[in-house]
Amino acid sequence: MTPIAALKVAVVGPTHPYKGGVAAHTTSLAHELAEAGHDVTLVSWSHLYPSKLYPGEQAVPGGAPDVEPFPRTVRALSWARPDTWVRAGRRLRGFDVVVVVHVIPAVVPAHLALLRAAGAGRRATSAALGTRRPGTRRPGPRTVVIAHNVLPHETHLGDRELMQQLFERVDAVLVHSDEQARLAHELHAPRVSVTDLPPHLPGGAPVERTTHDGPPRLLALGMVRDYKGVDLLMEALAQVPGPTLTVAGEMWGSSGERVKELAQDPRLRGRVEVHGGYVPADRLAPLLASHDVLALTYRSATASQNALLGRQHGLPVLASDVGTFGSQVRHGVDGLLVPPNDKDALVEALRRLADRDYTEQLRAAVRPPDLSGPWANYVGTIEALAAVEPAETDDNDTDTRGTDTRGTGTGTAGARASTDVPGSGDHTGGTGPAAVVGHLRHRVSSAVRGLVAASRPEVELGRADLPDWIHPSDILADGHDADEAKAFARSLGLPRCSDGIAAWAALGALAAIVRVRDDGRRSAVIVDESGARSPLSRWARAIGFAPVELELTGHRSSVEVLDVDTASLDVIVRLHPGGCDADDVDEAMSQASWALKSGGLLCTTLPIGPGSAEGALGPADVRAVLARAHDLGFVLVGDLDGDITGRMRQASGTSTRADTAYGLLRLTLRRR
Repeated sequence: MTPIAALKVAVVGPTHPYKGGVAAHTTSLAHELAEAGHDVTLVSWSHLYPSKLYPGEQAVPGGAPDVEPFPRTVRALSWARPDTWVRAGRRLRGFDVVVVVHVIPAVVPAHLALLRAAGAGRRATSAALGTRRPGTRRPGPRTVVIAHNVLPHETHLGDRELMQQLFERVDAVLVHSDEQARLAHELHAPRVSVTDLPPHLPGGAPVERTTHDGPPRLLALGMVRDYKGVDLLMEALAQVPGPTLTVAGEMWGSSGERVKELAQDPRLRGRVEVHGGYVPADRLAPLLASHDVLALTYRSATASQNALLGRQHGLPVLASDVGTFGSQVRHGVDGLLVPPNDKDALVEALRRLADRDYTEQLRAAVRPPDLSGPWANYVGTIEALAAVEPAETDDNDTDTRGTDTRGTGTGTAGARASTDVPGSGDHTGGTGPAAVVGHLRHRVSSAVRGLVAASRPEVELGRADLPDWIHPSDILADGHDADEAKAFARSLGLPRCSDGIAAWAALGALAAIVRVRDDGRRSAVIVDESGARSPLSRWARAIGFAPVELELTGHRSSVEVLDVDTASLDVIVRLHPGGCDADDVDEAMSQASWALKSGGLLCTTLPIGPGSAEGALGPADVRAVLARAHDLGFVLVGDLDGDITGRMRQASGTSTRADTAYGLLRLTLRRR
C-alpha cells in the first residue's frame, strides 16, 4: 500500500455522548482525517465501562456535545456484548487502516477481538496465513493504536500484560511524549511514533473578561484525582495569603474527599470554592473568563491540552514541569513552572502570583495556541504509519532502517541531482534535462542505494526539538527574527548558513517536513527547487533525509524536469532566495497539486509588499492565493488569519519605500 490516494479509515474509540478529553480528541480526529480527504467511519460504543471501572458520570450532563459530533458514527460496540466486538470487526475487513484509540487496559480484550475479526494485525495464525511466518502481517487492514496513556495513572494487576498483548498484535503505536514511547517499546510495540497531542479544545471562543481589582483568582479545572495534585496546591495556598482558588470538576474517590476536607482549613475558608461535577462545554468560556490563572499542579502527566486551553482564553498557567507542560508554558513569560511534588516551590510561585502587577504582566504575554498546524502534523503522522508496509524480517535480521532508496544531492548545474524518484522511470533516449536525469539515475542508482543504506544522520533531530515558535506558515518582517532562526539552527548542530533570511525560510520548512511527513525513517521523497543558496537540502541531509536538489534555469518546473508520475512526491520546496513570486506561484501550486501524494507538502516563500514592488503580493493577493490553493485541493498548515495578518499590516505601515517588498511570507500547503 502506498499513500497516493485517500485511505478508508476506521477510527475506533469513544465519542459523544461520552465526556472527557479522549472522547473529544477521537471525534476531532475523525473530522480532521475526513477534512484531509480520507473516507472515515467512527466506530464507537453504545455502552462503555461498567461503573466498577469508572465510578464517575460517563455521559455529558445535559446531552450537549463538547465538540461537534462526527456525522458518520456507528455506535456498534457494547462492553456487555462480546458478540458486538466480533461483528464490528468483521465489518472492518475492507478498510485500509484501523485506528484504535486506547483508553484503559480493561478495554484491550474488546480491541483484540475486534482486530482478530477484522483480519488485522501482525500476529497471524497458520490457518489464516498458510506458510507465512508467525509475527508477520496478515493481509488485512493496517493497525495503529493511539495510546493516550500506555499505562493508567493508577495501575492494576495485569495492566502490563494486556498492553503487551495489544502492542504485539498491531503495526504501529502513536504516543504523545518520549516517556510514553519508552514505555511502549518496553511492552514490545513494533514501531512507535511520537507527536504532540493536537488541540481539541472544548468551550468555543473566549468571552470578554470583566474588570477585577481584587487578589488573583486561580482555577483548578477538571476531574480531581490524586495525580493532578490539587491537594498540594491547596496545602501551599494555605501558606500564602491573598490569592483565591476555584476547584471545578468531578470529585474522584478519596482524592475528592481530601480536597473537600482541605477547603475547611481556617486559612482557606472564604478563599476556596469547590464546585463538584463535570463542567460542560458551554460553561467553560465564562468560567475561564472569571479567573486570572489556570493551575495545573500535577504530580505526574503524559500529555494534556489544559495549558493550551488556558492560553486560548488568555490565562497564564501555573503548572508542574511534567508531561508536555514544559513545552507549552514559557516560564516567567506567560506562566510559571514548578517541580512536581514540591510544595515549597509552589508556595514561592503563589507568592509571586499574589502580586497583581506580576500576574497581569504574565497575562499580557499569553498568546493563543496554533489550532491547525498541530493537527496537520498529527494527521500526517497517522498517514505515514498507515501507508508504509514494514519489511518482513526474521528475529535475527539486522536493523535495516535507513535503507530506503532516496535521492541524494550531487552534481552542479541543471538538475543538481536526481535518483530514484518514484514513478519517474528511466529515460534512455531523447535529449533535454529529463533525459539527462534519467541517464544519471540509471548509472548511479545502485551506488546511491549503498550510500544511503550506510549513512546515518549527522544531527539527531525530532519533533520535540522544534519549539512552537517555528511555524509552518509565517511572515518575516523583522531582521531580528532571521538572526534568531539562524542562531537556533546552529544550536541544533545544523550546517552553517550565512543568510539569515534563507535560514528563517528553511527552518520553518524543515520543521513542517519533520512534523508532518516524517515516518520515523526519513524516507520522505523531497524535491528542493530553492537553489544552492538555500540551506534546506543541506539541513535535510544532515538529519537523515536524502532530498533531490534541483537548480533550475528558465521556466521549467521540477516535475517537468524529473518527469514524475502523478502523486509520487512527499514534499516540494521553493524557498528564498529561489522562492515563488506573484507571477509564478499559481503555476507552482498547479504543478504540485498533481505531483504530491495525498498529505504531501508544498513549502514556498513569497515577497510581501505594495503593488508597485516587482513580484510582491499584498494582503488581498495572499487571500487570493489561499483561495486558489483551496480550489486545487490544498489545506493551509498554520493560521494566517490572526497574528500574521496583523504583522503584515504592521510591516506595511513601517515601510518607507513603495518599490520594494517589506516582508517575506512562508506558506506551507498540504495536499488533501
